[in-house]
Amino acid sequence: MSDIYTPMIRAMVVVGLFLATATLMLVTVNAARAAGTLAIGSCGAFGEAFDYRSADEASRSALSKCQGASCRVVTTARRGCAAFAVDFVNPCGAQGWGKGPRLGGTQNAALEACYRDGGKECVIRTFFCDAKG
Repeated sequence: MSDIYTPMIRAMVVVGLFLATATLMLVTVNAARAAGTLAIGSCGAFGEAFDYRSADEASRSALSKCQGASCRVVTTARRGCAAFAVDFVNPCGAQGWGKGPRLGGTQNAALEACYRDGGKECVIRTFFCDAKG
């Protein structure tokens, strides 16, 4: 009698292991969806937060670090980078930000945006890469 049920028991064990593995993978993927956020304001004000569990948490943290009423979230990065550039001569003037998969390109994008905004001597004010996202 046990020989009749052996293949069925093996099949149920395999299905059970498959479901357990799929559940574990889903939980791991959801936990790894970390986020980073860049908030900017006037006169070079900024706030950054990275490797947070969610974009909402990162946004709240970044906004709390940014000084000024004009602060706003400009980008969220998951497994990516963000950078913020200001005009060194006039930090209350031109500014720009960038987002991308690699730091170098992201910083270049921020500098280019600052120069497009009229900056004369743009410099990177801050940058981060979200490693856990």
